[in-house]
Amino acid sequence: MSYVQHAQNFHGLPVLTVPPYTPATLLPDAASVAWRLETGPYSTDENPEDYWDRFTGTVELEKVRALVIGHGVDYLPHQAFIDLSSRLTGLEALFLSDIEGDQEMISSIYQPDLAPLLEAFPGLRELVVRGGEGLDFPVTGHAGLRALRIESGGLPPEAAENIAAADLPSLERLELWLGDEDYGGGTTVEQLAPLLAGERKPALRHLGLQNSPIQDEMAAALASAPVVPRLTSLSLSMGTLSDAGAEALLHGQPLTHLHELDLSHHFLSDAMMLRIWTALEPAGVRVNLYGRQEEEDDGWGDADEEHEGSGRYIAVAE
Repeated sequence: MSYVQHAQNFHGLPVLTVPPYTPATLLPDAASVAWRLETGPYSTDENPEDYWDRFTGTVELEKVRALVIGHGVDYLPHQAFIDLSSRLTGLEALFLSDIEGDQEMISSIYQPDLAPLLEAFPGLRELVVRGGEGLDFPVTGHAGLRALRIESGGLPPEAAENIAAADLPSLERLELWLGDEDYGGGTTVEQLAPLLAGERKPALRHLGLQNSPIQDEMAAALASAPVVPRLTSLSLSMGTLSDAGAEALLHGQPLTHLHELDLSHHFLSDAMMLRIWTALEPAGVRVNLYGRQEEEDDGWGDADEEHEGSGRYIAVAE
């Protein structure tokens, strides 16, 4: 399973990479696609600044609904987008750094403070951010944002804590790839307390706490978290979930109201997978148990309880 790849569709629109040196008469209607901007060997050898200027001078920016910022163009400062906010009046969705692993490792993709960007685009409905180095999120939040996804091999704990505390009254979908401490992650359950308590995000219906090396602790917290009863789908995918975390879920509050429970990329035993399936599938819950992993030999041996479980690994780190 490939977790980090180019978006083919975004915000309900097909993604179109802005082609090199194409006259405006040959371009589709600006509102009909999600415009992907990328420079490099697989698109155009134009200078990123010239490429950006050509796009902004050719396409009817007032009609653009979705932007996907790819390799090369992602090095332009966010201020370049902010300066055009008076023209990008219809912008509803933004994907920052849609970059695959062969272009740049996810752990090295830099993202700054998102506060100025969110303030400049009050009409934004969907935001996807790939990469976490340097990332911060305004605690004051955003009134209109409905979907937020942060894809990271190591989401800075302060950023995760700020997202958990942010006022996002319209947010329906939240996905956080928490990542490994060695790559800038390390978010604790305690830092997510406002989110788990169901505070400040009354419209939330899908929650993904993914790609975490403490997935068992996350599962134990969610087993009694007040936010869970209002959800229609929950994801603990991409992490190190073991039988201990699954046991906590099964003995916690009911999950039969969910439409979907995604546990893919896990370390569950056959017996535990069967228990989860038997408990939830008859109630109509779609359970994703794809991608069972085998623990790696960490060299400590089974008897060393201090290092127990250290042979498990998350899906996306570097």
